[in-house]
Amino acid sequence: MRHNRYPVSFLKCDDETNMHPRLSIQTILLLLATSIASAEDWPQWMGANRDGVWRETGIVRDFSAGDPETTWRAAVAGGFSGPAVAAGRVYLTDYVRLEGDASPDPDKRNELKGIERVLCLDEQTGEELWKHTYPRTYNISYPAGPRATPLVEGNRVYTLGAEGDLKCLNASNGNVVWSKNLPEEYNTKSPVWGYSAHPLIIGNKLICLAGGEGSAAVALNKDTGDEIWRALTTPDIGYAPPTLIEAGGTEQLLIWHSKSLNSLDPETGELYWSEPLEPDYNMSIAPPQKSAHWLYVGAIKNKSMVVRLHDSKPSAQLVWKGTNKLGVGPSHCPVVLDPSNADYIYGVDRGGIRCVRLDTGEHVWQNFDLMPNRRIANAGTIFITRNQDRFFLLSDTGELAIAKLSPLGYEELGRTGPLVKPTHSGLGREVLWSAPAFANGAIFVRNDEELIRVSLVQKQPAAAK
Repeated sequence: MRHNRYPVSFLKCDDETNMHPRLSIQTILLLLATSIASAEDWPQWMGANRDGVWRETGIVRDFSAGDPETTWRAAVAGGFSGPAVAAGRVYLTDYVRLEGDASPDPDKRNELKGIERVLCLDEQTGEELWKHTYPRTYNISYPAGPRATPLVEGNRVYTLGAEGDLKCLNASNGNVVWSKNLPEEYNTKSPVWGYSAHPLIIGNKLICLAGGEGSAAVALNKDTGDEIWRALTTPDIGYAPPTLIEAGGTEQLLIWHSKSLNSLDPETGELYWSEPLEPDYNMSIAPPQKSAHWLYVGAIKNKSMVVRLHDSKPSAQLVWKGTNKLGVGPSHCPVVLDPSNADYIYGVDRGGIRCVRLDTGEHVWQNFDLMPNRRIANAGTIFITRNQDRFFLLSDTGELAIAKLSPLGYEELGRTGPLVKPTHSGLGREVLWSAPAFANGAIFVRNDEELIRVSLVQKQPAAAK
């Protein structure tokens, strides 16, 4: 049985949930301008299908004409959450710090007082349309702000704050539909680096990592917030988002926490199978990735593995686990699949892009062109998004590159200067650790000071006179 697993955004709804009783002139112009480029929203983390693939056409193939145009800038406060773009609007969460020291320290929790916010901006102009705010004391490490990207479905936007404030808001005006605090609800405390796992919608269920006894993962009714099921117990839930795959003739919900990778029945929470994999510092962050019958999952310091999924039942068999010579150990960034060969993946390891064979874990090549200074490259971050036969790569220095990735190597087609400046102090330097959104011919990027929209539409040649 297949579910409507991914959010769908609507320009027009019925009278009760109408998002746009009046479409702005700017929005109409935006839709007309991007129709040639087969416009597509980005309503949640990693895009409509949560696979990091930008499916629009008419997009720039290089930067030979110079850096792309920044069409607007909007002031925001601190946070690691990425933007979501849906139905002519941009949604973002941030944190306005009022008291406390926000200096990052991986070995302690910072106590801060401030205000967590959900912002809604006009996609074409960056103008603020509404905001929802609530006071929130932080007691987490790296306390810049929220981590999880908003999730938009129809006239609802779902947000998860760094201290576990889970909100369902009316997407047109920001009114609260329902709200709960996960640590209070499940008698637990926030992970040391805050709640980070982007929620997932499957049918009528909102899947979240909560924590507590028997409730590492929970399914809530997306319309009411009522619990449908709870599953798994672990000392630390980690930070990896729930992931839905189809394998063995059924849909499987993957939950990777601090002790193991687990496959659940998304309807009931029943455990199908589990494979131990304990990342250092409980840093299960990047989601599992399926390619044909291979399933990859991994974290820093070579804590990676591949399992082979059974063809006719929900089970898996371990193929290999990472060593210094096997696999790739991503930190913040998911690995991406090779669109033409299911046996290869590309991921970021210690600041370099690495190509790995899935069946053996063999390192095919590694390239540091985006971060040639190995000191800076150490633990570097590069967000990789595929568009047709090439990839957009946003580095933690704020630069955007276009490249082709294949088992033969890395071929860079162009690079911009920094789109936004890195503003977060980490690893002894300023970094950009927020995933971008690609929608309607543009990239949306934020730091701790601003959110910007940069046009990536291929310009048409001037007509001959």
